[in-house]
Amino acid sequence: MQITTFDPLIMTTDSEGTVKLFEDLGFVRRHTKDGADGREDIMGIRMKHENGFHVDIASSKYIKQDNVIIRMNVRDFDEAKKMLEDHGFKAASEETVTDSSSKSIGMISPSGFMIGLVEHIRH
Repeated sequence: MQITTFDPLIMTTDSEGTVKLFEDLGFVRRHTKDGADGREDIMGIRMKHENGFHVDIASSKYIKQDNVIIRMNVRDFDEAKKMLEDHGFKAASEETVTDSSSKSIGMISPSGFMIGLVEHIRH
């Protein structure tokens, strides 16, 4: 399985405050995606530090509290999903979200931590 990205994803109701914190830490916005995961209520922001570190911030008014997820981008979505399932992970939703640029699903471990599994669709 080829992993292309592995970094924290912060889900928050206060994206601007969270972005400001990471800007103060030296991160800069790389891009913003409205309607992340196919949901109009989610906005995703990718940030990068000059040392090569990344952090993703997603905001939604519907979450109850901030939480941190591991974002894992892979080349082969189905292979990675099966491997996680073989380790006891369960899908957080009924269906995989696919849009013009990605395929994604949240996967929850037996102990409760979450991996946001993503494959970027290469054109």
